Amino acid sequence: MTLLVISPDYASHLLPLATLATAWRDRGERVVVATGPATAAIVEEFGLERADLRLGRGSNPGVIAADEQPVDEGESLRGFFAATREGAVPTLAYQAAERLTDLMWRPVEAARAVRRIVDDVRPDHVIVDHLAFSARLGLQTGGVPHGDVVLGHPTALPVGDEVYGYPPAWPSAFRPEPAELAGLRELCERVSARFTAEWNAAARELAPSHPPTADAFAEHGPLVLYNSPAELSDDDRRHLLPPHRFLGSARRIERVDDDVERWIAGAGPFVYVSFGSFLSVRGDVLRRVVEALRTLGLRAAVATGSTDAAELGDVPADWLVRRYLPQVRLLDDAAAAVTHGGNNSVTEAIGAGVPLVVLPFSTDQFAGAASIEGAGFGVALDPNAASVDDLAVALRRVLDLDPAARSRLDDAAARQAERPGPELAYEALVEGARSAA
Repeated sequence: MTLLVISPDYASHLLPLATLATAWRDRGERVVVATGPATAAIVEEFGLERADLRLGRGSNPGVIAADEQPVDEGESLRGFFAATREGAVPTLAYQAAERLTDLMWRPVEAARAVRRIVDDVRPDHVIVDHLAFSARLGLQTGGVPHGDVVLGHPTALPVGDEVYGYPPAWPSAFRPEPAELAGLRELCERVSARFTAEWNAAARELAPSHPPTADAFAEHGPLVLYNSPAELSDDDRRHLLPPHRFLGSARRIERVDDDVERWIAGAGPFVYVSFGSFLSVRGDVLRRVVEALRTLGLRAAVATGSTDAAELGDVPADWLVRRYLPQVRLLDDAAAAVTHGGNNSVTEAIGAGVPLVVLPFSTDQFAGAASIEGAGFGVALDPNAASVDDLAVALRRVLDLDPAARSRLDDAAARQAERPGPELAYEALVEGARSAA
């Protein structure tokens, strides 16, 4: 049996997809990962084969820097980072305007490259990142069955009257003006129409008889795999979802770091802090989080990412501060976590039963933060507005989580431990293949 994994050349996307693939790898099956060269080391570390595939103009081996990207991608990133300082709606508007080049890069060329890889590998099963639109276009127009993995909050795949890029829910700390929201929705609708026209034009070129879609952002594969706990899915949306499975998370096994193990064993609880590979550039917010933790006298493990550690000021001697840290391992013992609300951070924290302080900046992070708040698994704050005192209050709240919420969070973690995401994905694809046979 052979599994083909299709991923953009970004570590944050490949890591959960490669973790799902371990269910095949550990059974002795062949796994081929189609991705770009920047993440080749990750493929090798997982012990998998790699087929070269370029799905976008940018890449990210773990921590991203605008100066290390092609000129146009670097400019796009700098514009995005600047927009995050203006606020939630300006950031979402900037991302909407960039969407055609972000998500539909050379669609016909990329789709044909995917088809060539499928013909060469001849996989029994395929899993693909939902945001790899050009790759999914190749699979769909070629009639290739696949598992469509949504690496984000479930609302990253719009249903009903939802519009891609427009948050269907906001955490309580965000109160955009109605006029701002109306303008954002109108922009997202225009972008959606343009994106759909691009999808349909590429589909016609690839397969002239392929039926057009009314909304390319709402397109999905025959089976959707949500890399998210069911607890973060709105019950009111459930009846609108396509055939799917909630995977909980893809909690990878990381290489043992003896220095980290010794630090974890030190005295007292600790808080894990990370803004991921992109948003770690917001050193101003990271510094406020660090100051709040200092005022509470807690130990902290801080992944600085793109921020120079010197920007954080004087850090207590008993803290663990590195550019990159083994996130899953640290979450196993953390008392709480502070995050930008990325899919890996959120799902891995819930899988470890760790409450969250979420500081969302972009995309589906706002809907995700609202879901975390609604489930009682954490507190959401506006990263541009939250003061050191606000952050300290939020940290105290999650460290002393309401007993009922604590019980629900522990139950969610126990369910993930009993049936891990990779096993659920394996079962879903094998059952789907049997049903189709």
